[in-house]
Amino acid sequence: MTSVAGPDAEGERRSASDAAGAVVLTGCAVWAVVSAAVHGGRPEGVLLAVLAVAAGHAAGRIAGAVLPVAAPGVGAVAGLALAVAVPWLAPGAARPDAPLGHSGAVAALLALATGAACCAAWAAAAPGVRLALRLLAAGMAVTALLLGSAIGVTACTAVLLCSLAAGRMRGRGVGLAGLALAAALTTGTIWAVAGRALPDGLTVALEGQLTAHRVELWHDALAMARGDAGLGVGPGRFGELSPTVARLPLSDGKPHSAPLQQAAEQGVVGVLLLAGVYCWMLFALWRTARPTPVALTAGAALTALAVVASVGNALSFTTVTAGAGLLAGLATARPLAQGPPGSPHGVPARQV
Repeated sequence: MTSVAGPDAEGERRSASDAAGAVVLTGCAVWAVVSAAVHGGRPEGVLLAVLAVAAGHAAGRIAGAVLPVAAPGVGAVAGLALAVAVPWLAPGAARPDAPLGHSGAVAALLALATGAACCAAWAAAAPGVRLALRLLAAGMAVTALLLGSAIGVTACTAVLLCSLAAGRMRGRGVGLAGLALAAALTTGTIWAVAGRALPDGLTVALEGQLTAHRVELWHDALAMARGDAGLGVGPGRFGELSPTVARLPLSDGKPHSAPLQQAAEQGVVGVLLLAGVYCWMLFALWRTARPTPVALTAGAALTALAVVASVGNALSFTTVTAGAGLLAGLATARPLAQGPPGSPHGVPARQV
């Protein structure tokens, strides 16, 4: 169903999504402090991630309003540059266990950069500019291949294909719901692996892809979550209490799964708040007056990040969390120079 949205209706939609974002981000910060106060943890990492998302979102809203094509295009190039640099800049990148961390950050940055390039392509009016931006998006997958990141190739390709398919969709509600379902299924599978709830054959096959070390970290995280499901063991304390980490002195002390880390360190509420951040971004994309292809493209990139973060350490990197906020802001910004409804720079009627 399509309806013409006036300025008042659009303002109400933006206010609702902005309020939801403020509530969930504040909740993340407050709960981290509460959990840390009870168990003596270190909430600084969570607070920095919350600040990065908020700052990135604000910057994206401003830049996307002023430069709806150039801003996401520049963001895509910046993400590509950071993805190439992260393996060398990440702390301890030379350690044997480092690929568990920085490879996920590389894949996440490239997926977000692919989404930004595709969003810029959908906002561009000139066919030549659109083609150049889509070639840039395709180049992200090639870069992931050259960097040896299989999950990066998969994530970038998935975002690009979803963006191309978005151009044929009239409504965004079903598409965003499908993306949310994909993220939920991935998280559920990871949880089942950590709890040894899958058939033996499937478990062995998945462990071969995920590595036994990572799965052992997940077992430890789930055991901690079961021990204190309410508050968790405290932010930043997984490394102190994990038997697997204790056996590996060079480990970075992370379980390499964002949902399981939240469950272990901040309990059920922490998991719900993490899911709330993702749902808020999808909600904002559903409510935005930007064209449906832009909303679905950004949603696909953020879902790719959610999948990568569920099997890796991507959210521990400030560049990744800031990039997620930036992309969400760019995709929900209202361009100042509006054209007729339906034009690339205009604000068309919202489709549901």
